[in-house]
Amino acid sequence: MATKKSAAKAKSSAKKKTASRKPSASHEHRSVQAHRSPKAVFLETFQKEHATTAKVLRALPPGQSEFRPHPRSQCARELAFTFVMEQNLISLALRDQFKLGAGAPRVPTDFGMILDQFEADFNSLVGLIKKSPDKAFDGAVDFPTGPGTVAAWPKLDFIWMMLHDQIHHRGQYAVYVRMAGGKVPSIYGPSADEPWF
Repeated sequence: MATKKSAAKAKSSAKKKTASRKPSASHEHRSVQAHRSPKAVFLETFQKEHATTAKVLRALPPGQSEFRPHPRSQCARELAFTFVMEQNLISLALRDQFKLGAGAPRVPTDFGMILDQFEADFNSLVGLIKKSPDKAFDGAVDFPTGPGTVAAWPKLDFIWMMLHDQIHHRGQYAVYVRMAGGKVPSIYGPSADEPWF
């Protein structure tokens, strides 16, 4: 009798231990991500972040494209062109056409044209990413790593850095929107102008 009870208790304990080993939701998410190509992971994140960035860019009040919060700051139009430039750098890197020292193009004077170019270039870049083989994300590009220092960046690291820099400047731009009298939309969570509850 005692032996049967001990065996049942041991079996129950083993079941509990097995159940506790079930992966958490975050572990399952990481596991799914691990089986996707770097290209697929980047593309999904890029598309999601672009939608948010476009929403923030459009939140600038009409007639405020020349707004600058400080004399040393870029105006909103110039800052908006940064997003166009970074998408272009990703495209050049994937095409193996990226070269330092080519110089930056002149910032258009028409703010609407910048927003249109940002959207058009995004659609072209999504198409390029989709049709590019996984090996297009291999290799390296030479890019500054500090004052007066240039080094080879793995291409995948470089394109992620461009996206992260876009996210950084999006936060900066959201401050412009607020200071220029606009309504700051939800970015990663609710804002005072776009509450969730």
